[in-house]
Amino acid sequence: MIKYDIIRSNRKTIAIEVSPKGVIVRAPNRATKREIEAFVREKDEWINKHIQRIEKLKEQSENLPKLTAEEIKELAEKARTVIPPKVEYYAKILKVTYGKITIRNQKTRWGSCSSAGNLNFNCLLMKFPDEIIDYVVVHELCHRKYMNHSKEFYAQIEQILSDYKAYQKYLKEQRTIFLQT
Repeated sequence: MIKYDIIRSNRKTIAIEVSPKGVIVRAPNRATKREIEAFVREKDEWINKHIQRIEKLKEQSENLPKLTAEEIKELAEKARTVIPPKVEYYAKILKVTYGKITIRNQKTRWGSCSSAGNLNFNCLLMKFPDEIIDYVVVHELCHRKYMNHSKEFYAQIEQILSDYKAYQKYLKEQRTIFLQT
């Protein structure tokens, strides 16, 4: 049997999340232990496939040379020249404003948007293809309209970047390699 943690909430369905930290089952408050166990058994193959994928990505990340402080500084400098023009370009298309743009070597995120409209971006984005950087910029700017991850939020992203799901998948895979998740 697969080892997992349960997080209960007011949700309506059972969901499984596999990450480098382990397996989490998100379940409705009303779900019984037996229902949760049956759901996990039913998804056993899917869970194991994702655990194996994460283990493979972890191995790849362990074989990558660690970035030096100088390399991180160079990535941050490059990001300061690449990202602001992209923010300006997409902000005009989305008809949104924004505050300060900050570039950091974040440990857990590719980007973020504060309620005040300040944008933060991870300098490690400079290791990725241009369309991935565009996706993160558009994602954060769409938070200027929707401070959530609703259907409307993703519909807004899709209007700008129709292939956004592929970019999301790419970033999710890279997270295991580059970020401390």
